[in-house]
Amino acid sequence: MTRKVAVEGIGTFLLMLTIGLTVLDPGAGTMAPLAIGSVLMVMVYAGGHVSGAHYNPAVTLAVLVRGRATLHDLVGYWVLQIVAAVLAAVTVLWFKGQGPLLPMEIEIGPVLMAEFLFTFALAFVVLNVATVRGVEGNSYYGLAIGFTVMAGAYAVGPVSGGAFNPAVTLGSFVIGSIELTDLWVFLVAQLLGGGAAAMTFNLFDLGGDTAARETPTP
Repeated sequence: MTRKVAVEGIGTFLLMLTIGLTVLDPGAGTMAPLAIGSVLMVMVYAGGHVSGAHYNPAVTLAVLVRGRATLHDLVGYWVLQIVAAVLAAVTVLWFKGQGPLLPMEIEIGPVLMAEFLFTFALAFVVLNVATVRGVEGNSYYGLAIGFTVMAGAYAVGPVSGGAFNPAVTLGSFVIGSIELTDLWVFLVAQLLGGGAAAMTFNLFDLGGDTAARETPTP
């Protein structure tokens, strides 16, 4: 378990660090989503064989509901993911040598829907490319996961900031881009998105688990 949570902490830290450094001025502008998706992709490849490379409490929740994680895993992963994101946010402020950003003004309905839909998409992709026996050992899982985040950031970044990740949301609060009173909007949408993705995955037996159990052994 120690190895797993250490990898989750490292991956989440580098993800949040990249997000903060590319978003705070002087940032990467329109190239920020590419950098964010890319660092997630490489960290998924780096840590996937150890921890599953969630780097996201909503993804860990989805994997739990999917039946591929325990409550013990969930608690350990969540703690390291959140602590790592907050530490990364503090590091971003130190690198930039400036105070927190001014929080963005949000519209609750669009932000809820944007964060829900793309957190759903991210968790759904993770479950299908990284937890299904039929595609076990594939070489594209990191690319699929990273590109999902990149696509979401480009698609709804102007609406919600494109977090899709409760740990990143808390890190964004530290760097000042999300108001304290708005945190619930992001966290509720993201956790519901992760849970809904797993329930959809299980409902349609996309992992083939039920079929495998029902197939008679010759």
